[in-house]
Amino acid sequence: MPVLVMKFGGTSVATLDRIRRVAKRVGVEVANGYDVIVIVSAMSGKTNELVGWVNEISPLCDAREFDAVVSSGENVTAGLMALTLQEMDVPARSWQGWQVPVKTTNAHSSARIEEIPTENIRAKFAEGMRVAVVAGFQGISPEGRITTLGRGGSDTTAVAFAAAFEAERCDIYTDVDGVYTTDPRVSAKARKLDKIAFEEMLELASLGAKVLQTRSVELAMRYKVKLRVLSSFEEQSDTAGTLVCDEEEIMESNVVAGVAFSRDEAKMTLVSVADRPGIAANIFSALSDAGVNVDMIVQNIAEEGRTDMTWSCPTDHVARAQKAVENAKSEGVINYHEAIADLDVAKVSVVGIGMRSHTGVAAKMFQVLSAEGINIKVITTSEIKISVLIDRKYMELAVQALHDAFELEKAA
Repeated sequence: MPVLVMKFGGTSVATLDRIRRVAKRVGVEVANGYDVIVIVSAMSGKTNELVGWVNEISPLCDAREFDAVVSSGENVTAGLMALTLQEMDVPARSWQGWQVPVKTTNAHSSARIEEIPTENIRAKFAEGMRVAVVAGFQGISPEGRITTLGRGGSDTTAVAFAAAFEAERCDIYTDVDGVYTTDPRVSAKARKLDKIAFEEMLELASLGAKVLQTRSVELAMRYKVKLRVLSSFEEQSDTAGTLVCDEEEIMESNVVAGVAFSRDEAKMTLVSVADRPGIAANIFSALSDAGVNVDMIVQNIAEEGRTDMTWSCPTDHVARAQKAVENAKSEGVINYHEAIADLDVAKVSVVGIGMRSHTGVAAKMFQVLSAEGINIKVITTSEIKISVLIDRKYMELAVQALHDAFELEKAA
C-alpha cells in the first residue's frame, strides 16, 4: 500500500479530546487505502515543563540526561495516540526513536538524522499494522543514547520518514491553515498560498516565518518530498492547506511570494578594525566558535588601513558575541576601537522566485520604505530574497506597506 506521513504538532495533541480528533483524521486516511506513519510532538506546553524541571535540578546538566528527560513528552503522546486508534479498531503501534531506529549524530539537543532503516516498520505493515505512531524530535546516537533534534525537530522527523519510506506526501498539521503571504496578525490582507516553491519556503522559514522548521524544508527540497501544511482544526479536503513543492509544479506565481520578518534581531559593529587579509576570517571564526548565528554582514570602505565590520545576529546571541570578540582582542587575534550593539532593530525581507526573471524589486522595496520614512541600516540580497535591517518600531509599518505595494493579497 502507498505510505502517507502525517505530523501533528503540540497544539493538535494538547488534550485527550484533540488526540481523539486527530485519530479520526488518521482513520480517514487508513480507510482511503494508506499505510500511515504518524509523527507526534509532545502535548502543548509539556516540553517547556520538562526543560524547566531539568533547569531547576541542574542548570549545567549532562546533555545526555537532558535529552532523556525532554524526549519523554513525545513518548507519552505516541502511546496515547496508538491506544486511541486501537479503540477505533485501527491496528496501530507506537514507536520510540530507538525502536525504529532513527539513527542520529551524537550532538545531544541538536542531533542530525543520519539514517532511518525501514525494515522494522515495513515488516509490521506486512503483518497487518496500518498505523505506526512515531515519537518525533528524537533518535539514538551511535553510542546507543537517546538524542533530540532541537526545537521544531518533529517537522524534520516527519520529512525524514517521508523520504525514507518514499511516501506519497508528508502532511504537516499545525494550528494554522497554511502558509500566508505574511503573518495575518500583522497584515489583515495576508493571503493563504495554495502552493509555494521549496526555495521560497526555505527562505521564509529562515527569515522568521514559523510555520515550518528550516531543516525540514531543506530535507524536503533535497529528497523531493511533497509537503502539505494544513490545520488540524478545520475540515479536511484535497485543496486544504498549502503545498510546498518544486518550482516546476507552480504554473503562475507572483514576483514576490511573501514578506517575512524577525523582531529578535540585533546589529553589532566593530569600529575601526585593522583592514588586512584574514581579519574577517578571524572575527567570524571567533563568533562561530562561540556559537553565534551570524546573518547579515557589511564591511565599510576602508580608510587609512582601518574599517568597520557590521553583522546581525539574534538578540539572545549578543552577550556571547561580545564575549567572543573581547576574548579575540585580548588574545591579539583581532584589534578594534569599540564594539557597539544595537538591540532595537528588526529584519524585514521580501521573497520570491520571480525575482530571478524580473527587475526592479529592490528599487520598489527601497522606494516604499523611503515613502514611509523608514531608514535602512543594513541590506543583503540573494537570488530570490532582499532583506533589510530597520528600527524595530517601524517593523509592522514596513511589512504592511510592502505587502500592499507588491499586491500580495492578489493571486497571480
